[in-house]
Amino acid sequence: MRLYRTSADWLVETDDGSARALPGFDFDAWLASTDPAADLRALAATASAAAAPVPAAPLMPIGTQEIWAVGVTYQRSKVARMEESQNAKSAYDLVYDAPRPELFFKATPSRTRGPGQPVTLRHDTKWIVPEPELALVISSRGKLVGYTIGNDMSCRDIEGENLLYLPQAKTWNGCCALGPCILLAGDGADVRASEIRITITRDGSAAFTGSVQVSQIKRTFEELIGYLFRDQSFPGGVILLTGTGIVPPNEFSLRSGDGIRIEIDGIGTLENPVA
Repeated sequence: MRLYRTSADWLVETDDGSARALPGFDFDAWLASTDPAADLRALAATASAAAAPVPAAPLMPIGTQEIWAVGVTYQRSKVARMEESQNAKSAYDLVYDAPRPELFFKATPSRTRGPGQPVTLRHDTKWIVPEPELALVISSRGKLVGYTIGNDMSCRDIEGENLLYLPQAKTWNGCCALGPCILLAGDGADVRASEIRITITRDGSAAFTGSVQVSQIKRTFEELIGYLFRDQSFPGGVILLTGTGIVPPNEFSLRSGDGIRIEIDGIGTLENPVA
């Protein structure tokens, strides 16, 4: 079961591959409920029988939720961060194996873009890359509700210069993208068996491609959620990016006009141009 957002309604994709409207659906209230998954299944069962195609151009599938992220959850990410700066080597090496994960605030909805919307480049960076990630959709009670696709745009030169610059390397207007839908957790699909794929196009051809198995994430989702909710509350739920295992070569940096296409099996495709 998948949940889509359009300018008119939220839609739920049912087993027959069509979408049914959920008039008046309140996403924030849904994530604040006791059992969001059961609630959505009940809504789908009582939705209007009039089916519509799955939207070709859905909106970003969140409400007012903050977007947080964890880092260095894949071996490749650890190596890449250590390559950015000699000073960072010990920090990233240690956090990969430490009990406590790297956890940081990424973006607000206003800084995040949906499918088809342009992500943006910082003007003060010369080395910026997309980070394709599985995103967890989490209820106000800390329960995993579903999954979507995330793009954690990152300025590798800013972060590599000094670890204290991490907020500037990660957060600015247009620094993140989410979509195209939310795959409901617990519907039988094992998302850890999925593959994440990325293609970056430039001047009409592929400039970079890469893939990774979600199963290569070092930590469990429950562990990551547990740390996020330590002494924090999210009344309307929260989105958590789970880290990347795909890093372009060091000589690569995004340019204005590039296109970013991220696919995760079972969820779909998130495409964004680079402004």
